[in-house]
Amino acid sequence: MGLINRFMDIVAPPFLLIALFFFLPPFYLYKLINSFLSSRFPEDMANKVVLIVGASSGIGEHLAYKYAKRGAFLVLVARRKKSLQDVARMCRDFGSPSVLAVPADFTNPEECQKFVNATIKSFGRLDHLVNVAGVAALPLFEEIAEPSHFQAVMDVNFWGPVYTTYFAIPHLKKSRGRIVGVTSVSAYTNIPRMTIYNASKGAVRNFYHTLRIELGAEIDITEVIPGAIESEITKGKILTEEGRIVVDQDLRDASVGIVPIERTRDFARSVVERVCNGASCVIEPPWYLGLYYFRAFIPEVTEWGMRLFYVTPPGVPATEDLAKKLMDLPFVKYILYPPPVRSPEIKRD
Repeated sequence: MGLINRFMDIVAPPFLLIALFFFLPPFYLYKLINSFLSSRFPEDMANKVVLIVGASSGIGEHLAYKYAKRGAFLVLVARRKKSLQDVARMCRDFGSPSVLAVPADFTNPEECQKFVNATIKSFGRLDHLVNVAGVAALPLFEEIAEPSHFQAVMDVNFWGPVYTTYFAIPHLKKSRGRIVGVTSVSAYTNIPRMTIYNASKGAVRNFYHTLRIELGAEIDITEVIPGAIESEITKGKILTEEGRIVVDQDLRDASVGIVPIERTRDFARSVVERVCNGASCVIEPPWYLGLYYFRAFIPEVTEWGMRLFYVTPPGVPATEDLAKKLMDLPFVKYILYPPPVRSPEIKRD
């Protein structure tokens, strides 16, 4: 066995590089042609059923509006009842023929089964499952007193989508539907102070990728990779170690830094359009693809840059990092952050 592995060490790298050289051009030509054809014949969402988990605010809310404008029946799930009802009302105004709002805790498998069953009972089918919900925590890992205090991050970002997907798969198979899973660019770039968050998004990313292989052509899966998008997280909403939800915009500035934040409506329009065109992966804004390649090919440089901007020496608070100092320069925040993100107000109920 040792001899076989040593032989493979010598033969495999040049063979794979040569194969890649010949395979990539026709493959990308195929993808280009397929993308062009898909854009000419997008999926018609009229009278199809879309279940959105995490629909009460931010990305989930605006995805709901875009699906509503395409005439889809909607099932909206979130914990905040009043906010969810407000979004449902707007979706009806935008053109959805029927909207079912289901307040539920999607980290509870029994409640996930109930709202999936409610979808089938109300509409008889399920075409798109959209898993959006997410929560962030921003301490350096060594600052955490007890890692288990952040179990909720994994529950919301990973187990919630897993439970919902598990119960939705039999119905999606019948309609040959689609799973739309929202991960995060930080799962690829490994932004400091988001260790637990990055791990949860990396876990759900690999869940979707593996599931795509297992399901084959029975269910399509689109991974949506948001960069810095206008949402409650980019407003500074975080989970503390005590389990409280707070808004800390100074810590937000220290963690996001001088990165332009895209408006949610623009993000949602692009995502739903590309989902309906059959994309398997959507990076939005697209310029983040450059960061992905940077991280893949020269990881040491990426890691150095992350430490330079986002890591402070021991004993120095996060709000003293270089990213925060740059954000405090005159007019920088007003140029890079849209007005809603500069407000600390979030939906509470």
